[in-house]
Amino acid sequence: MALKVAVGFYLIYTVIKLEHSILLNMKLQRTTSPFISVKSSLIHGRGVFAKKNVPKGTKIIEYVGKKITKKQAEELVTISINRHKKDKTVGAVYIFELNKKYDIDGDVPYNTARLINHSCDPNCEVENIRGKIWIIALKDIARGEEIFYNYGYDYEDFEDHPCRCKTNRCVGYIMAEEHWPKLKK
Repeated sequence: MALKVAVGFYLIYTVIKLEHSILLNMKLQRTTSPFISVKSSLIHGRGVFAKKNVPKGTKIIEYVGKKITKKQAEELVTISINRHKKDKTVGAVYIFELNKKYDIDGDVPYNTARLINHSCDPNCEVENIRGKIWIIALKDIARGEEIFYNYGYDYEDFEDHPCRCKTNRCVGYIMAEEHWPKLKK
């Protein structure tokens, strides 16, 4: 029995050590793009900015992360929202739908795109292109301009997600534009 426990422990330790090693390598290989740099943002801590002029329609950066099941995503959303309620400096949700079966959890240190802030007047959009999540320019973006997209949150619990974009189109909350008319009731 002791041998089985020791062997089991060794196997678990080896797997954890291997996963840790992979994560360390991933940290070193942070996603990047010739179009962006990360700087301080007036909206929320750090943000992503255009390093050079970005033409409309450009794939700026891929949004990457861990591939997770829908069930795992539901659990992570609950955890993330509770964490955000306790500490507003922490982002709320970094999950994107990949397909009917899987999502992408972008809350990983090597995902530079997770630092892109929300705006009610975005200059980018998110598209799923052949199973990859891309941040794409909606219009020409000038060098030095901050990169934004609308996070598209649901109407449910919208009060928990105030918006800080301060644009002329700002509705005061981070939510999908389709829900904006509900705020005016």
